[in-house]
Amino acid sequence: SFYEELLSHGILKPLTAPVQGMVVKEGSINYVAPQGISSVVKYYLKQSAGADVLYEQHVTSISLRDGKWEVSRKTGPPEQFDIVILTMPVPQILQLQGDIVNIINESQKQQLESVSYSSRYALGLFYEAGTRIDVPWAAQYITDNPCIRFISIDNKKRNIESPEIGPSVVVHTTVTFGSEYLDSDPGEVQQLILNHLERIVPSLPKPASIKCQKWRYSQVVTKAVPNCPGQMILHTQPLLICGGDGFTCSNFDGCIDSALSLAEAVKSHL
Repeated sequence: SFYEELLSHGILKPLTAPVQGMVVKEGSINYVAPQGISSVVKYYLKQSAGADVLYEQHVTSISLRDGKWEVSRKTGPPEQFDIVILTMPVPQILQLQGDIVNIINESQKQQLESVSYSSRYALGLFYEAGTRIDVPWAAQYITDNPCIRFISIDNKKRNIESPEIGPSVVVHTTVTFGSEYLDSDPGEVQQLILNHLERIVPSLPKPASIKCQKWRYSQVVTKAVPNCPGQMILHTQPLLICGGDGFTCSNFDGCIDSALSLAEAVKSHL
């Protein structure tokens, strides 16, 4: 039903562009978000009937105060909440300060510590309108390069090629490269990726701008939190609960499974 709804509103469309080297699991269907994956999030926030969304709030600690959760952040005063739901990567839950440190019991801590994530770099190359990128594919998985795992001509992959909008290329590094260069100088990493990219696609024109993004917690690699139904209750009254792909798997199905599980758990506490 989630896919049907998103397809009917044009938020998702079936992937029709040619992707070289993609392993297709039997019975699976691949979709693309023409306006980017953030359009999925924006769609659901719009459905939320007036949720007050604040961005760039870096939470640092969570403590109990008078039967509520007091949440502190890097900038601005702390705020109090009746229910707190944490969906950040699991290692970041374990980095939080305050009463939460003692609230997470030893068994839960062991479960949370067992989750491991891959790290990658993503490189975006942005071109002026009218630039031609002459390759026969929209995206390609690379298997024989130590640095690059995936290249996408993004507007082609999303099937939104237009003379008014310049094309863009997105590159994802391999997991091994990501972990090896995780704390290296971003400028050096960017140049390394560009060097490898030039060897793989020598016909690429010079971009108008480039953005290199470190993705410390890219995907749950080996295992999510074991024996969890998509969420974990850390405290019941007031409710403190965590979920997300770290409790299922790192794809859209995993996110939906965790969201439904979180919603059921929260509803039973209202």
